[in-house]
Order: sequence, then structure tokens, then C-alpha cells
Amino acid sequence: MFPYDAQLLAVLLTPPATVADVLATMQSIDALTADGDGLKWFNWLYMQVTEQVETQVSSEGLASSAFLAELDVQFAQLYFNALKSFLSDGQLPECWRILFARRNQAALARIQCALAGINAHINHDLPEAIVATCRMQGFAPKHGASAYADYTSLNSTLDGLIEEAKQTLHVRLLGDVLPAAAHLEDALAAWSVSAAREAAWNNAELLWHLRGEALLSTAFLDTLDGLTSVVGQGLLIPIL
Repeated sequence: MFPYDAQLLAVLLTPPATVADVLATMQSIDALTADGDGLKWFNWLYMQVTEQVETQVSSEGLASSAFLAELDVQFAQLYFNALKSFLSDGQLPECWRILFARRNQAALARIQCALAGINAHINHDLPEAIVATCRMQGFAPKHGASAYADYTSLNSTLDGLIEEAKQTLHVRLLGDVLPAAAHLEDALAAWSVSAAREAAWNNAELLWHLRGEALLSTAFLDTLDGLTSVVGQGLLIPIL
């Protein structure tokens, strides 16, 4: 779809092991992608989020900094895997395919692509990443636990980044001014990272209880993919 897609694929071949590795991969994607590529603007926003996570993890006020650091890596890898699959074998969740297949549509706004990516990543991927991290660290996802408290401590910072992005990215992919579009304004007004992250934690608790049931776990994630895809379709209605 873009002449640099083979270079993007090469960047994604080495899985990240640390938050610094995650940022390095995102920086490489940002450097490769053109302004007219919707992927650039999701990746740009996610990079801002990851920089904030790195700052939080390095602070002394968290009880579960190791949990947040590992969650960041597990979470980002799901995005990298989806993009890698799109660029190679085509086996990826539909909620991600919706964005990647439309990343060259110049009628879209940068904020539409950014939020469509955030939608796919939080609503579909985050429960899976939470469960994977909890398995690695030997405890269940649970409301009231220190890991949950540290997880939610990021919410106000992330909501602030999204609010800033709604202004910064409120132009078409190539930077030209958008016409009035009521459906876009409604979609932007309705978006809350805090609410999406709370739903993701709830879904992670459900997925945790299904972890010994492969068929049910797969069906649950397929259902999340379907619901998330509907939201993604709505976010990516071209502005004519």
C-alpha cells in the first residue's frame, strides 16, 4: 500500500523486551511513515502515551511498576503483531484490519485514524495483554489490588493526551482543513480512555476465568473483535 511497507515489516521482526524497546520501534515507524499514512497518526499518539508510561514506571510512587512495565511491552506487542500480520500473512483481528486497510484514504482525519487504532488496541487487545502480564507475574487481575490502582493512576494523564490530540490531529491526513462534520464531533465527544480502560480491566477478569477453556477464550476474543470493529467502522467514516 505504501512503498516503505517492506521496511516497516523489517522493523517489526524483533519483539520488544522493555519499554525502551517499545519506544524505539514506535520511533522507527514514525520515521518511516508519511503524513498521508493513517498509521502514522495512531503510532504518533501511542508513542506519546508510551513516553508517559515510561515516566510513570520510573517514578517512585507506584507499588506495581514492574507490572506496568511488563504490561506496556505485552500490550504494544499485540499492536506490532497485528501490523506485522497485515503486512505479511494477513491473519489479524478485523478491528485492526479496518484501520490498516484504510490508512491511505486522504479524506480521513488524522484523529479518526488515531482513535480507530486506540479503539482496536484498548477494547480488543488490552484485556489479553492484562491476562498475559498477570500470568507472567503470578497473580490474577483484581479490582482493588495494587496493580489495578497503578493501572488506573494513568487514566487522567492518558485522557489529557487524548484531549490534546483531538485538537492537534483535527485535520485531514495530508494536513488540509476539515469541513464541518457532525458525526466526527459526536464521536470525539463520546470517546473516553478511562472508560475504555475500565471496560478492558473488567474483560480481563472475565478472560482470566476462561483461561483454561481455549474455545471459550477464543469465542470471547472474537466477540470483542466484532464489537470493536463496529466502533472502528463508525470512527472511520470519510469526511466529504
